[in-house]
Amino acid sequence: YVLEKMHENNWKFGGENSGHIIISDKNTTGDGIIASLAVLTAMVQHKLSLNELVTAVPLFPQVLINVRFAGGENPLESDKVKSVASDVEKRLAGKGRILLRKSGTEPLIRVMVECQDGELAQQCAEEIANAVKNN
Repeated sequence: YVLEKMHENNWKFGGENSGHIIISDKNTTGDGIIASLAVLTAMVQHKLSLNELVTAVPLFPQVLINVRFAGGENPLESDKVKSVASDVEKRLAGKGRILLRKSGTEPLIRVMVECQDGELAQQCAEEIANAVKNN
């Protein structure tokens, strides 16, 4: 899913919380050595320590809810789920983001919401998760 989203948005860099990082102009799969070299390159180019480099990256509270489903129809194709997700995106406009995806290994829908306001992230994630559950 990461590489697919990267191609869709013409991004050169993508990754997951697990540490799986893809740098598409270097490789089409996750590679820890290439990712480490990219960080070292950024440190040298910008003359920053690792600590200085990471303080420039804003971190927002993130909520992940895994919703189990019976299989068969993909709940993300449901008009109700699409509508709730669209409403949440409008509410977060500029303050956060959502990522909804079907697990590739289990009958789960992964609902992730990231937002400057942790309580709002929790509310939004629960709202989408409930729409998936009640689909």
